[in-house]
Amino acid sequence: MPSDTSASGTPPTTYRDLLRNREFVGLYASFTLTVAASTLSGFALGTLVNQQTKSPFLTAVSMYGATFTTVLGALTLMSVADGGRPRRTLVALQCVSLVGVAAQAVPGLPLAARFGLLLVLGFFQSLGTGTRMGLLAEVVPNSSYPLARSLMNSTSGGMAILGYAIGAVLLRYLSPQEVFAVATALTGGGLIIVTVTVTVTVTVTVRERSIRLTRRPGLRRTWTTNIELFSHPGQRALLLNLWVPNGLIVGCEALFISYAPHHAGVFMAAGSAGMLLGDLAVGRLFTAEQRRRYAFALRLLLACPFLLFAVHPPVLVATAAVFIASAGFAATLALQEQLLELTPDPVRGQLQGVESAGRMTWQGIGAAIAGGLAQHFTSGTAITFVAAVSLAITVFSRSFVVRGRTVSVQAANA
Repeated sequence: MPSDTSASGTPPTTYRDLLRNREFVGLYASFTLTVAASTLSGFALGTLVNQQTKSPFLTAVSMYGATFTTVLGALTLMSVADGGRPRRTLVALQCVSLVGVAAQAVPGLPLAARFGLLLVLGFFQSLGTGTRMGLLAEVVPNSSYPLARSLMNSTSGGMAILGYAIGAVLLRYLSPQEVFAVATALTGGGLIIVTVTVTVTVTVTVRERSIRLTRRPGLRRTWTTNIELFSHPGQRALLLNLWVPNGLIVGCEALFISYAPHHAGVFMAAGSAGMLLGDLAVGRLFTAEQRRRYAFALRLLLACPFLLFAVHPPVLVATAAVFIASAGFAATLALQEQLLELTPDPVRGQLQGVESAGRMTWQGIGAAIAGGLAQHFTSGTAITFVAAVSLAITVFSRSFVVRGRTVSVQAANA
C-alpha cells in the first residue's frame, strides 16, 4: 500500500511536504526534464515542417503526431505499467526516448523518417507515462495524490512556458536540428536520474513497489483489464470526458504556427502559463469538493475564449484569450481524482496509462481535425469551429460525468 505519511509523520498537504518525499523527487525530476525535452523537440519539428511544406495540416500533425500511437500502447502492452519491476521498465523506456530524440537531430533526415520516429516514440512514451504514474500513485498517499498531480501538471505547464519561449529564441540563432540536440541532452539528463534511481542501494529515490500484478503482464492481461475498465460506466464516462474536449482544444493550439507564425511562441507560452496558473490554483487552493463543484465551469472556460478567433482579434487579445482558456485544463484534476477513486490498487498504473494515452491520442486527433479544416478554410475559422465542437461536447456530456461522480461517491462510501 502507498505510504500515508511524509517524513514528518503526517500526509503531505503542501508542495514543500511532497518534495521532502525522496521517492517522489526522483519521479518528479525525471518527469521535468522529459517534459522540457518534449516541448523543445515538438516546437523544433513543427517549425521545420512548416518551413519545408507550408502545410497547416502537416505542421499540426508533426507537433502532436506521437500521440497517434499512444493508443496502441494502451491496447497492447500497457499492463507492463503494473509489472513487478516498474523502475527498470522506466529506464528501458527512457533509453528508447533518448535514441529517438537523438535521431531527430540528424541533418537531412527525410520528413517521412521523422514522422516514423514520432510514431515509434509515441508508443513507448505511453508505456512510460503509465509506469511513472503507477509509481506516483504508490509513492504518495491517496489523500495527497491530487496535490502530486497538480505539482506535476504545474511543472509541465511551467516547463512548456520555458520550452516554447527558449525554443523561439533558440530557433532565431540555431537550426531545428541543433535544437533537437539540446532536447537530446535534456532527455539524457532524465535517463541519468532514472538510472540512479535503479542503482543506488540506499532509499534516496524510488524503490520497487509492492502493489503489483501477480500475473505476467502482456497483451492478454492488457486487454482483460481494459475491458473491465470500460465496462464500468463511471470510468467510461470520465475517460471519454478527459479525452475528447481537451483533445479538440489542443487541436486549436496546433494551428498557432499556421495562424500567426511570428507570434506562435507567444501564444504557446501564454497557453502554458494559463495551464500552470489553473493547476496551481485548483490543485493547491481548492478542496476536493470545490474541485468537483467547479469542474464543469472550468471545462466551459477551456473552449469559450477560443471563439474570439472567429473575428481575428489583435495579438494581445488573442494572447489573453489563450491564457484564460488554458486555465480550464485544471478541470482534468477533478476528473482524474474521481477516476482514481474508482480504480483498484493493482491496476492503477494501467488505468492511468490508458487515461494518458487516450488523452494524448485525442490531442493528435484534434490536431489532425483542426489541420484538415485549415487546409480548406482559414486557421482562425478552423480554431473557432473546433472550439465550438469541444464546447458542445462538454455541455451535452455533463449528465454522464455527474453519473460518474455519483458512482464515485457510492464507491467511496461502500
